[in-house]
Amino acid sequence: MDRMAEQNAVSHGRLYPAGEPFAHHRMSVGDGHTLYVEECGHPDGQPVVVLHGGPGGGCSPFMRRFFDPEHYRVVLFDQRGCGRSRPTASVEANTTQHLIRDIEQIRTTLGIESWLLFGGSWGATLALAYAQAHPGHVRGLILRGVFLGMQEELDWFYGGGVARFFPDYWAQFCKPVPSEERGDMVAAYHRRLFSDDTTLQGRFAVPWLVWENALAGLQSSPVSHAPPDYARAFARLENHYFINRCFLDEGQLLRDRHRIQHLPAVIVQGRYDMVCPPQSAWRLAESWDKCELRLVPASGHALSEPRITVELVNVMNGMRDLG
Repeated sequence: MDRMAEQNAVSHGRLYPAGEPFAHHRMSVGDGHTLYVEECGHPDGQPVVVLHGGPGGGCSPFMRRFFDPEHYRVVLFDQRGCGRSRPTASVEANTTQHLIRDIEQIRTTLGIESWLLFGGSWGATLALAYAQAHPGHVRGLILRGVFLGMQEELDWFYGGGVARFFPDYWAQFCKPVPSEERGDMVAAYHRRLFSDDTTLQGRFAVPWLVWENALAGLQSSPVSHAPPDYARAFARLENHYFINRCFLDEGQLLRDRHRIQHLPAVIVQGRYDMVCPPQSAWRLAESWDKCELRLVPASGHALSEPRITVELVNVMNGMRDLG
């Protein structure tokens, strides 16, 4: 969702120039997957890895702009199956555990001992899962729009909870699905997104993407189209992860929080985030002494929400002294 939402971004003079990567990598991670990886900023700077949303959203030049290029060595990559990674839209050997291993391979291949994790939405989920698996290689976490991969969160977004606020958008999301299948929209879309008919996959990929992006920002409005390849990869990957409960035990990221409570963390959370409501961020931060929760007023979910953008830049500027 982050990548599509950038079309609504406005400059407030706070973002750094996008710049160009000083290195590009095509990294084979096994299972037939090759990842696109880029490095930006200062080659000897403080390392930070950017974990994009979705799953399936991919990274973009906009995501480079939150970091002081004179201080940070910024690593961005497209997760399995999306963006410039190949094969596109593939869900084979594509689970949370595979992605955690990929992040570790990127770290070791680039010769990084430890790094900051910067992730929003699904990227926050993945940052938490990776940090809990490899706390010794993490310096701190910067999270936005927290999603914990729990069933209640999926029920909110795909089970009719948020539809109480957006009945018109919800009706459009449900329209392609027969009424008798609307009790489980994730499963209904899964049957079409993973059919043998690629035309049918495309017809259902767009409304899946449109529904999510329509709710991403306070001023967002539905778009009627999206790049077909992007929509297909995004919808298939996200649906694949959600129908499999993000390949996490229910409540796992809260259960295992003790593994990372010694690490500093900042959560930037839109007060009116309709995709990932603030309750999850609150529960994660509660009793985590080194975690600061910043509830941002008049803001929704997207990385490009103006106040969210400014707050994240401020956070990263403040992190420059972390060492």
